[in-house]
Amino acid sequence: MKSGGLFDIDDKQRQINALDKVMSGAEFWDDQLTAQKVMKNLTALKDTINEYDILKRKCDDVHTLWELALEENDTELYDEIANMLFAVKDELERLELRLMLNGEYDNNNALLSVHAGAGGTEAQDWAQMLLRMYTRWAERDGYKVEIMDCLAGDEAGIKSATISVTGINAYGYLKSEKGVHRLVRISPFDSNARRHTSFAAVDVMPEIDDNIEITINSQDLKVDTYRASGAGGQNVNKTDSAVRLTHIPTNIVVACQTERSQLQNRENAMKMLKSKLFDYERQKLEEKRSEVAGEYLSNEWGSQIRSYVFHPYNMVKDHRTGWEVGNVHGVMEGQIDGFINAYLKGMKLEK
Repeated sequence: MKSGGLFDIDDKQRQINALDKVMSGAEFWDDQLTAQKVMKNLTALKDTINEYDILKRKCDDVHTLWELALEENDTELYDEIANMLFAVKDELERLELRLMLNGEYDNNNALLSVHAGAGGTEAQDWAQMLLRMYTRWAERDGYKVEIMDCLAGDEAGIKSATISVTGINAYGYLKSEKGVHRLVRISPFDSNARRHTSFAAVDVMPEIDDNIEITINSQDLKVDTYRASGAGGQNVNKTDSAVRLTHIPTNIVVACQTERSQLQNRENAMKMLKSKLFDYERQKLEEKRSEVAGEYLSNEWGSQIRSYVFHPYNMVKDHRTGWEVGNVHGVMEGQIDGFINAYLKGMKLEK
């Protein structure tokens, strides 16, 4: 296994040495935010080298076992060698993909929102299914998930919801999910058991670090407080602790009701608003919105990035990459790595 390209270990070691030199400076810890960013970068570099070393040892073990099998003409070792090769291949692909996440904000936490589109109650149920899918994916991969805001549907599901996904490269992976997602199934809400098509839009933004300055004038904010409520109308608390912020110049609206304290909900809502404003300004600087974080159009037919078909057959297909799988129920349980990987590889080839 040669070092080079994404696995230029010598270059990464030089970066580590440079960061170590920065950290040895007398004034390094005077700026806590910068120091934490440097430490985070240093840890990521050291983890990469450690993963590479482990992977290289496994490759050497396979090679040694292969030579032993040839020398002793032991065909019984072939199955073991094949299994080891498949395991190494999977680990190599995971490491390659992680190293592809070198965008400016790929390492950040993510804010993911789901909005029900055309389709009424059916679409609201679909939005809740997508939210569950992303929650399952995140929790399985060791990310912390917190519901920031959720607006229940009229009869079932949700009209919209926002979750924070906290962990290394959360935005880098989830940015591929931004767009319109289309569902085709026999509706459980149709007494005639007819096939329905529904849509939901997913928006993904990087959570903005405190050291990135986003100025928000208090005169530009409309602040509303209201009583938070959970599923089925059950009160989360009996005070007006939920907070909704409207940024008047851009008409961007965010809300948070996850905490019992109005102050905490306001702080979280401000964090969400900063991320949305940052994304808004970033998109204005790009010639095409699709070059920023992927474009989704109207929340209806013809603008979807991915289709989920439950009837008359089982299939999930990404229309940007062509990646498709037949295990639709596995996908709804959070098995979306194949779609994320195909998107990241496609983006890498375009560069």
